[in-house]
Amino acid sequence: MAKRIEVLESQLPAYNRIKTPFYDELRQTIKIITTPGKGLLAADESVGSCTKRFSGIGLENNAENRRKYRQLMVGAAGFEKYISGVIFHEETLYQKLDNGLTFPDHCAKVGVVPGIKTDLGLHPLLEGAEGEEMTEGLDGYRKRAGAYYKAGARFCKWRNVYKIQNGTVSESVVRFNAETLARYAVLSQLAGLVPIVEPEVMIDGTHTIEVSQRVSERVWSEVVAALHRHGIVWECCLLKPNMVVPGAESGVKATADEVARYTVTTLARTIPPALPGITFLSGGLSEVQASEYLNAINSVNLPRPWSLSFSYARALQSSALKAWGGKDAGVESGRKTFLHRAKMNSNAQLGKYRREEDDKESKSLYVAGNKY
Repeated sequence: MAKRIEVLESQLPAYNRIKTPFYDELRQTIKIITTPGKGLLAADESVGSCTKRFSGIGLENNAENRRKYRQLMVGAAGFEKYISGVIFHEETLYQKLDNGLTFPDHCAKVGVVPGIKTDLGLHPLLEGAEGEEMTEGLDGYRKRAGAYYKAGARFCKWRNVYKIQNGTVSESVVRFNAETLARYAVLSQLAGLVPIVEPEVMIDGTHTIEVSQRVSERVWSEVVAALHRHGIVWECCLLKPNMVVPGAESGVKATADEVARYTVTTLARTIPPALPGITFLSGGLSEVQASEYLNAINSVNLPRPWSLSFSYARALQSSALKAWGGKDAGVESGRKTFLHRAKMNSNAQLGKYRREEDDKESKSLYVAGNKY
């Protein structure tokens, strides 16, 4: 049986609809990212998003402070035990740590894969279609992706959002965003970058978990169809979806088991088993919820053919940011807090998270209409 699998593996490139000279490297990148017990650190906040983060600790938002902020986590000794890859903002990709290494070089040195956010932000889909957004950045994308590869990035992320309004999202935004995500993904593979496809059904709203499931199933199925049409190499791609939860303004709190069952059931209905990994976004969940829900997802008695892990920003960084406080004297405390959260989510990826081992209260990180 082992020999037969090896033969099929060697024949896979012959069946790809797109031809990329980076196939073997893309597969190796996927293997590292989906290492059991590890996940991704999303450190790709925009300049505007950093303003919101820094205001809470009274820190000026400038390039040097943004560098120190990313260094706080990436420079933490031993973070590679829990983190397999880091998604950087374009600015950070070219900055250096205090040791003189660029962020990508430092990550590569400790066995962590450097990544990059490649979309150029959210914009209204149509004038008058309030709340419905598209993402820009495809013009000249192949050239940009090639430059990121040369700078050391080996994977990338592109986010599109879907806001549930009146119990649904429009077919226009579903189809338009699916085409954008598919085009981005294929161009990324051709440039040597593993694409993380992020179709986020947002937590904003008063909808039920059943509505969240229905909309997520519609969105994800359309994204998968578009990826098929564009000829994606499934073995060299990752998905970064939302968890299926009730709207943040619904006043309803789902249990971890409910979230796991709704989420995994919806994935099983839509996502091909050939996809190697799914790295969930936290989307405004509390740090504890993000760990509890991921743990339940990796423990639920339902078919799970993919690696199910995390790609968290706020759920990994919020407490660490407060502990750091933007001060050199707070670096040790900030890193200790960050490593604790990384360990909790590592345990959750393995289905071994225990609430009694966590020292954090379950405080919501929800921000209406959050932009990165």
